[in-house]
Amino acid sequence: MKFLVDTNIISDSRRTLLSPARTWLSAQRESDIQISVITLFELEVGVQRAEREDPLQGKRLRIWLDNNVKRNFKGAFILVDDRIAQVAANLQFPDPLPHMDGLIAATALVHDLVLVTRNVKDFDQTGVSLFNPWE
Repeated sequence: MKFLVDTNIISDSRRTLLSPARTWLSAQRESDIQISVITLFELEVGVQRAEREDPLQGKRLRIWLDNNVKRNFKGAFILVDDRIAQVAANLQFPDPLPHMDGLIAATALVHDLVLVTRNVKDFDQTGVSLFNPWE
């Protein structure tokens, strides 16, 4: 089984050794984990916000993003292509989703991946297979 890891899983995995996200991630084969470039975008926004608001924390997060996330998941990032864009657009009807969530859900659907997220309610209406490490 292959997985698409949502932003909250990556973020939570850096917090504590006992994090359910960290425990789950460490039990997976590297080849079974994929990440959307949308997740990379969301992480980058968080790091840049921290760099502006709290330079010391921003520096720590920059090191984590560059030396851990980007290095450990190199080759696992999925780009948004025309198929993903079309499926994400279809997910906007009848009830619109936030665009980033739609793109992440569409990525999982197009690539037949299980979406790993703590925010399962955000994706309930999409038809994507979901897994929550906290449950």
